[in-house]
Amino acid sequence: MLNYIIRRLFQAVAICLIISMLSFFLIFLNTDPALVLLPPEVETADIQAFREQMGFNRPVIIQYLDFLRKIVLHGDFGVSFKAKVPTIQLIGERFPTTLELTIIALFLVNIVAIPIGIISAIKRYSFIDNLATLSALIGQAMPLYWLGLMLMIVFGVWLGWVPISGSGSFSHMILPSITLAAWILPLNMRLVRSGILDTMSQDYIRTARAKGLRENRVFFKHALKNAAIPLVTVLALQFSLFLGGAVVTETVFALPGLGRLAVDAIRSGDYPVVQGIVILFAGIVVMGNLIGDIVAAFIDPRIKLN
Repeated sequence: MLNYIIRRLFQAVAICLIISMLSFFLIFLNTDPALVLLPPEVETADIQAFREQMGFNRPVIIQYLDFLRKIVLHGDFGVSFKAKVPTIQLIGERFPTTLELTIIALFLVNIVAIPIGIISAIKRYSFIDNLATLSALIGQAMPLYWLGLMLMIVFGVWLGWVPISGSGSFSHMILPSITLAAWILPLNMRLVRSGILDTMSQDYIRTARAKGLRENRVFFKHALKNAAIPLVTVLALQFSLFLGGAVVTETVFALPGLGRLAVDAIRSGDYPVVQGIVILFAGIVVMGNLIGDIVAAFIDPRIKLN
């Protein structure tokens, strides 16, 4: 297990390195940062002087190696062009909001999706199962931003129950969390249902029933545990998916999180902030994969860690 974790950590570092390289080169090869940061009426000589001052006149590979050296040796992601403060400081200020939104949404997904998935599997093809299937199809078809806007109009504007934008209290997180949870909830619900149905058809379940075990014991001790393996693996990956969905959700609800910071940075050409957020998200995705694999191996001894 230890050798597997060490090997995967090296792979994680390599993947993050590749992503940092791609994000850096794509940003600087796609546009000239000096033209984005300076007003259109600036003279050519002033543009050239600005390039020299910021180091943009150097070869891109040299700029990247300098960028990488600062990250590895000092944890320095550069200074925000717009805010004039270290990028890591901006990320540190915004990350708690995104993390809170993600955790609440993930909690909502599981307390709703798991019971509904279990009931749908037990009462297969019943009215409840058909209603859950229809709800899952509708949930997967709804765009995230559209659902957020509808919730704002109904519960924020018409009923006035919760605030529709901003942050500062738990009530500000209710609508964004529901919006973000609705994005993944149908997937988890169907995953639980299909996992239980597949497990209940296995030979060892029929053997347990033949031995005279009660149905509740067969379901909770044998079927549910094995059906949970795919869900546990997916949950670690979905944490990173929630961070991606937070970009849209935070923009719709004007939450001061990493998602909104990334959108603002892209619009204003604040490349150090964009690169810092991309590398952070990449690291979270890679670690989510690693944690999911390790947890699945602990739950299911049949999995070999090669």
